[in-house]
Amino acid sequence: MEIYRYPHFPTHLSVVHVALFTNVSNSAALRSRIVKAATLAAPEGDIEREAINYAFIDARLITSMLHLQTAIYQAILFDSQKSLRTRTVHSEILWCLNPTNNISEAIRRYGVSDTSSALFVVRITSPDLVDVESGMKCVVEGNIVPQNTLQELTDWSSIKKYYKLNVEPAVKEAAGDDVRERAIIDNIVVSSVAMKSV
Repeated sequence: MEIYRYPHFPTHLSVVHVALFTNVSNSAALRSRIVKAATLAAPEGDIEREAINYAFIDARLITSMLHLQTAIYQAILFDSQKSLRTRTVHSEILWCLNPTNNISEAIRRYGVSDTSSALFVVRITSPDLVDVESGMKCVVEGNIVPQNTLQELTDWSSIKKYYKLNVEPAVKEAAGDDVRERAIIDNIVVSSVAMKSV
């Protein structure tokens, strides 16, 4: 798990925990749990929502750690400016990742699905929250792996489809050179996330 610190943001948004899970075996149950938690009444609902208070992101659609970090930073920025488009800073990350402004589409594409086998789990919090990794492991059944494992997980075809990059001249010109093509796609995708505004 990696920890990123942003002391220039409000305290409750200043620490980010990011873990990459592979071999996830409970994605369908996790997705059902998230949906159910949204409808539960307090106090039971509050307890359950806190237990799953993370962003669950399909790792296949992340091109690089910079891509993910840019979406996280944008979500924190929007929250600190009180301009969230979604209900929470964690769902805002999914919205930031999506090339359109459709919130439902963002959650459906970038969030956990019944078939997700690799997930980034992100928790944005204050510095005094400890043992975040244990909380993640209580929710996600899988293995935490180094983040450079992402290179083996990314689904470049889906990313090109969602971002409509199959007709992008620079991408077409680099066809056949996977390293160059993927670098171009990553630059486009990161820039798209960085320029997203509310």
